[in-house]
Amino acid sequence: MKNEILSHLNDPGYLEKLYRNNKAPFKREFSALYPELRGNLLADCWNERLHYESEDINWGTGRELLYVAIAALFAGFIAKIPAVFQIDEDFFYPRNIGFIFLPLLTAYFAWKNNLQLKRIAVVFGVMLVSLLYVNALPISTTSDTLILACIHLPLLLWVLLGTAFSGNNLNDYNRRLDYLRYNGELVVMTTLILISGAIMTGLTIGLFSLIGFQIEELYFQYVGIFGLAAAPIVGTYLTQANPQLVNKVSPVIARIFSPLVLLMLVIYLLAIIYSGKDPYNDREFLIIFNLLLIGVMAIIFFSVAESSKTTGNITATWVLFLLSAVTVVVNGIALSAILFRIVEWGVTPNRLAVLGSNLLILLNLLFITVQLFRSLTRKSDLAEVGKTIALFLPFYGLWAVVVLFLFPLLFGFR
Repeated sequence: MKNEILSHLNDPGYLEKLYRNNKAPFKREFSALYPELRGNLLADCWNERLHYESEDINWGTGRELLYVAIAALFAGFIAKIPAVFQIDEDFFYPRNIGFIFLPLLTAYFAWKNNLQLKRIAVVFGVMLVSLLYVNALPISTTSDTLILACIHLPLLLWVLLGTAFSGNNLNDYNRRLDYLRYNGELVVMTTLILISGAIMTGLTIGLFSLIGFQIEELYFQYVGIFGLAAAPIVGTYLTQANPQLVNKVSPVIARIFSPLVLLMLVIYLLAIIYSGKDPYNDREFLIIFNLLLIGVMAIIFFSVAESSKTTGNITATWVLFLLSAVTVVVNGIALSAILFRIVEWGVTPNRLAVLGSNLLILLNLLFITVQLFRSLTRKSDLAEVGKTIALFLPFYGLWAVVVLFLFPLLFGFR
């Protein structure tokens, strides 16, 4: 795109068309080129246009608002399916919780990015097959493969959402990093929406109780569940229409939490030694250990995604490098514990699923750590770290497919 911008710098019509078709990549590439173009009147105008931030809230077009309203209501109706059709909640929610809002967000980005029809067919075809398959699995309260399928299904839906978000160029690693940033911003925005909703809920219930109406059950059954289902959809719309709302908050959160998590992780590893606890013989401790690993990985992903869009700060890069290195140690402990349990007590669906996940995470972490070290030694750019993360995202989706579709068959639905 850089070459296209440079070769058509004096063609306003072509630049406008290029911008409208690829807004985020255009802004990124133009911003990188602008120091060389400063002084060119058209380039100066584009720079002001791209970096102008309105203080007003942008509510988008009427069509977008209509889609968000319909999608929010539809998400609420999906969440209410057990009550409407008398379906067991213990059957419905574990298998279908990801389908409440993720396909609707996927449809939103497919529409926004003018996704090619064949890509739409593939994405929603996989979703449909997943929906039918997971709901056709035998009913069981003791099946490990069913639990694993229900856990990995949202991961697969999340990867498919990323496919729609990335648009028609799936090889654009920058769009994959934009997707990670979007997830961080969505968490921030959705949390704010839920906090506001909780305050409004408390006030509403309190005010009605003062005049003798106890509306708690009715409120939570309808307003509450519709609000929870709609929050990610409304949050997505707000972050996409008004990136200025949280794009300054997210880097601050990444900078604050990365060193805090690093400190916590080091102290935790030292505390394990003194506590006498170990993941080799304590199954519950190993589960918590792996959840800790996943949480730290999410923070590393988000922090690297935020750092890679700037020139980088040497202190922040050192923190990320140390955090990645310590997390490699944590992953190594978890991986050795899983291998120990497999050797001692044999292969089970849970152990094999955790083994595969830990191997994938370890490989990703090793690549990230090496690239961060190369960035610190000036042998590569910080953007290469982001590419390393983006490169691995499809592999998480493939592993989710294996666990979701193959594990129940391989282990006889047990």
